Amino acid sequence: MLTPLLTRLSGPSFHEKIPIHVGMRQTVTLKRARERVSADDGMRVLVDRLWPRGVPREDLIIDLWLREIAPSAGLRNWYAHDLRRKDEFALRYRAELAGHDDLLHVLDDLRRRGRLTLLCDAKELALSHGTVLRGVLIEGRFLRHHLEGKRP
Repeated sequence: MLTPLLTRLSGPSFHEKIPIHVGMRQTVTLKRARERVSADDGMRVLVDRLWPRGVPREDLIIDLWLREIAPSAGLRNWYAHDLRRKDEFALRYRAELAGHDDLLHVLDDLRRRGRLTLLCDAKELALSHGTVLRGVLIEGRFLRHHLEGKRP
């Protein structure tokens, strides 16, 4: 499923071992999908389950759409960007992400190749799942489980 989209990338194969540089973890940024494209964006990945409302597909410049890494519909509807549920949402979403090691590794590979920009359509990014996802990528805990041969 991801292979056709990923073949456009240059550099080592996704199956090759690439050294992990902790200092590079800060190359993950988060932007609203509707914000202007910047030369500093690097690889732009839409991480929402739904396409941004009212935005024609040809108007949104993205390199990859990983809708499967977004929160489940049930979790998204329960949360509804309610500030009182933010902490519980983060815990539940992290639990969902534990089942998506393959997609987390795709994002981590992209991050190690250069700047990675996660795109969400949330009005307030601080309340979005993108903030949680960015934190998971920066922490890299899923990598340790992979290296130890364990799942979280």
